Amino acid sequence: MGGGAVAAFPAVAQSASSLAVLDRLTTGQWEVRERGSGTKRQICVRSGYELIQLRHRGAQCSRHVVENGTNEVTIQYTCRGNGYGRTHVRRETGELVQIESQGIADGQPFEFSAEARRTGSCR
Repeated sequence: MGGGAVAAFPAVAQSASSLAVLDRLTTGQWEVRERGSGTKRQICVRSGYELIQLRHRGAQCSRHVVENGTNEVTIQYTCRGNGYGRTHVRRETGELVQIESQGIADGQPFEFSAEARRTGSCR
């Protein structure tokens, strides 16, 4: 029984430096389209990690890997003094992913579901 808890611990403590799901995405210009609101934004994806902190873009945040599977990853991150979030990315292809994220940004809660698709080269 205790072996299951020990086996689960390394995945939680794992650093965000080696996430195959994000590393296998095709670099370039991506469009992120939020479900419900229809909000669209363009993002230059150089490593796939840009999709983790969509509500905290550019913020220096600590990250903890909650799940690191073959085609999906869940990251929990904390941005000191600027909130936190938890993002789940499911890879469908190297150019299409599904994103679910929630947390606190600028003192306000957020939650969204989005599809991100590669649209070409970065501008």
